[in-house]
Amino acid sequence: MRILDLLGREVITLERPLRLNCFCIPCCLQEIEIDAPPGVPIGYVTQIRHPFLPKFRIQNEDRKDVLKIIGPCCMCSCCGDTDFEIKSLDGKNVVGKISKQFTGIVREIFTSYSNFDIQFSSDIDVKMKAVILGACFLIDFMFYEKKRCAKFLALIPF
Repeated sequence: MRILDLLGREVITLERPLRLNCFCIPCCLQEIEIDAPPGVPIGYVTQIRHPFLPKFRIQNEDRKDVLKIIGPCCMCSCCGDTDFEIKSLDGKNVVGKISKQFTGIVREIFTSYSNFDIQFSSDIDVKMKAVILGACFLIDFMFYEKKRCAKFLALIPF
């Protein structure tokens, strides 16, 4: 994915290797690389294997862990917002969150419309803010983009 500025220049590139979306197989854990400018890595978001919770580590350009993201055990957004907390490495401080906002039951079931809200403390490095933006796209891909057909089929009585 490419992010452009107002003049149409590419300023950020998000690259996700093609992998199965299966957390139980180590080679299938998801990852996204964030480049700014294109070709210059500024950080990575990598999935952490966990049986119940979606977890990710945010890494800098040297692949050193900087922050972590912990999501809820239930990804269903049919009742309200779904929050993914951005925490310090020790897990004690919440420095931000990525929220999949509830858009109404009809939109949630029948459309691919998604609305995310990203919040983070102002003292986070601008590069890490771009990496958190990349994390939002990865979360959307993993948990919300492919579920629309399944939600619709669940409503059809057989």
